[in-house]
Amino acid sequence: MAVSSLVMWRRRTRGPTLALRHPARYVLAAFVAAALVGAVLLMIPAASSGPGGAPPLTALFTATSAVCVTGLVVVDTPEYWSGLGEGIILGLIQVGGFGIMTLSSLIVLTLAGRLGLRHRLIAAAETGSLGLGDLRSILVGVGRFSLVVEAVVALALGLRFWVNHDEPIGRAAYLGLFHAISAFNNAGFALFGDSLMGYQRDSVLLLVVACTVIVGGLGFPVWVQIARQPLRPGRWSLHAKLTVYTTLLLLTAGTALIGWFEWTNTETLGALSIQDSSINAFFHSVMPRTAGFNSIDIASMREPTRLLTEVFMFIGGGSASTAGGIKVTTFALLGWVMWAELRGSPDTVVFHRRVPDTAHRQALTVTLLAIGAIIASTMFLVSTTQQSRRDLMFEAISAFGTVGLSAGSTPLLSGPSQLLIVGLMVLGRVGPITLFAALVLRERERLYRYPEERPIIG
Repeated sequence: MAVSSLVMWRRRTRGPTLALRHPARYVLAAFVAAALVGAVLLMIPAASSGPGGAPPLTALFTATSAVCVTGLVVVDTPEYWSGLGEGIILGLIQVGGFGIMTLSSLIVLTLAGRLGLRHRLIAAAETGSLGLGDLRSILVGVGRFSLVVEAVVALALGLRFWVNHDEPIGRAAYLGLFHAISAFNNAGFALFGDSLMGYQRDSVLLLVVACTVIVGGLGFPVWVQIARQPLRPGRWSLHAKLTVYTTLLLLTAGTALIGWFEWTNTETLGALSIQDSSINAFFHSVMPRTAGFNSIDIASMREPTRLLTEVFMFIGGGSASTAGGIKVTTFALLGWVMWAELRGSPDTVVFHRRVPDTAHRQALTVTLLAIGAIIASTMFLVSTTQQSRRDLMFEAISAFGTVGLSAGSTPLLSGPSQLLIVGLMVLGRVGPITLFAALVLRERERLYRYPEERPIIG
């Protein structure tokens, strides 16, 4: 009797146990389902401005780009899609941005329940000292944070379009709302054929959009830390410190370098005033970190600027944010590991905190797999599309980093190449989270160790 009861109990609990063992599966399933539903909705004839509905591949590409908050497009958004289609895209952006912030935080809490007490406390601290299992607090907090920021930005942009650009009040309000949601979620979708190039001399509008992108790209856990200790950064968690300080470093260095490289380029910053050139240099240092708007012609940038843009797209923004890439914490941690090795230090110490070796290996794994995915994808694109390797690699990095910047190659891609970009956008959106969960769940204690032997390095 006892044996049969035990068997029945195992059968009843086996499903949930296996499901919780890999919680990141829910993230992948959710984003794939949202992209497929969005594609079906965009195929409705009323969603496109022309006769008939959108082709399946065009609808799938656009829906995936929206739900993965990327911004890459194969058709001109304001020209091709009707008001209904734009509304569907906006809804997908909101769902994708909200989903990635909440699901990332929920995964950390789910993993925390399967770890030891020390790791659980660390996970709680990194999600803003939320109670373990306090799912309602995360959902309400992320939702409130998103809506408040989007509402304030929508009002500011709407007034700007109405007062300074003579848009009708209804149209101005719609433009403000659309671009506020797109900017906060780092989506990069714009209702203008040239993105924001037509507003490169409107410093206020560019600064509002750039600051909104930064807010969305830092991540909800970081803003929880800032809100609780706004004037005491020394008391922030290590994750918050790494995210904020690395972001400031990248923005400062990016603005200076882009301004230096493009200052005399008449096709980008050279024809603008000193103030407008500076604002546009700052704007472009923000956008490659997964936003996707552009106020200067990407195809006209000089080679050093293009290379810097690719580096920024690869790094991305903060964890549990609307940004993509390998994340600034991964990039920063690898830098600290290198510094510790150069100094001959046995430990990696960041802000008076020792980082465990497992974090080193996880950061290295995420980075190398990302590089491998980009290289393999570029090879496939080069073999299936008659375009230059430099443009195709730019597209691959932009897709993986869920950025949305393009040198004009996206609409020219073949069908198989477009499907590859769709896969890259999904991989870039959920891949780092899924990989993080898998690496953490594979951690286990060994009762033995093999003999040590060092290979020759270098």
